[in-house]
Amino acid sequence: MRPKFLLAATFVALLSAFVAVNRIRHPPRASHVDHLGRFEAIPIEGAVGPESFAFDPLGGGPYTGVSDGRIIKWQQDERRWINFSRTSPERDDCGGHRDHDQMEHVCGRPLGLRFDVTTGDLYIADAYMGLLVVDPSGDMPTQVATQAQGLPFGFTNGLDIDPRNGAVYFSDSSTQYQRRSYLSVIISGDKTGRLMKYDPETKQVTVLLSDLSFPNGVVLSENGDYILVAETTHCRIMRYWLETSNAGNFEVFAQLPGFPDNIHRSPRGGYWVAMHSRRGRLLEWVLAYPSMGNALLKLPFNIMKAYSYLAKWRGSGLAIRLSEQGEILEMLEDRNENNWGSVSEAKERDGTLWMGSVNMPFAGKYKI
Repeated sequence: MRPKFLLAATFVALLSAFVAVNRIRHPPRASHVDHLGRFEAIPIEGAVGPESFAFDPLGGGPYTGVSDGRIIKWQQDERRWINFSRTSPERDDCGGHRDHDQMEHVCGRPLGLRFDVTTGDLYIADAYMGLLVVDPSGDMPTQVATQAQGLPFGFTNGLDIDPRNGAVYFSDSSTQYQRRSYLSVIISGDKTGRLMKYDPETKQVTVLLSDLSFPNGVVLSENGDYILVAETTHCRIMRYWLETSNAGNFEVFAQLPGFPDNIHRSPRGGYWVAMHSRRGRLLEWVLAYPSMGNALLKLPFNIMKAYSYLAKWRGSGLAIRLSEQGEILEMLEDRNENNWGSVSEAKERDGTLWMGSVNMPFAGKYKI
């Protein structure tokens, strides 16, 4: 077979794998499965992709980052979103309904959000602008870190804050690929991701772990003795011990049936993990051979556009609550054709699960 036809066949197989991701139904180990038949969609004007949520120390919000680089805040009493901040001073061609992916490196793409409960400052992991912080009044944030050990951040993603000392733990998903090429991080088998710590007192960034495969959402345990990191490519949650006699150890916490994004503690115990999509058997085979993926990325077409075109067949959204031991307690899945896919966030507060997606033009609220 001629090389170009072999690569074309590889391309078709890979896309078929992604389409098939949600077609394969793995039997859940959860004690409860809910089909997300009843949730409220809260539209977002002028942008898409409420990727993550954060509530301020007074309970206001949620706040979320969207595709045109804005941080917006939900005003419950007025039933509307208001502008709070933005991650880039460049605003030309950033607003309105358009293909924001083509401008996000200019306009910014805020991903992980967390408030420092002591100061009220909001820390932002922007995929292109690095680690930022904005005070409680909003407006323009301050850029606090863009590199570590001389290596610039390529894809700043998830973060969490230790309430005891204000230390910020965050992930850089890849130093080779930007967010608008996130599929390439997975297909290529990229292992340039890092887990880092920013000390607001010394203003220094420390690399805790390197050579990670698409590190994504991060969350500290309740007492801060370990941190969990979603390693998207391998469909698993990893645990890095910060304290106790295990300090420095890195181990698998949970293996998942799909690609994890953000992770949060649940007030009922354990952790909510949002998953972009399920992982099919054919995709497992493709990912076992990174050379195939790298050959595919050299073909003369835009793989992200092809993937986006097929997204409507990719299937339903998925969120899982894990126990403190990494076991599945709950599984929420939309099988009622609500078009709730590419789930990036599941944040529980006051009996409500706020659900975000990198692609949808609305946020979701689900009563637990």
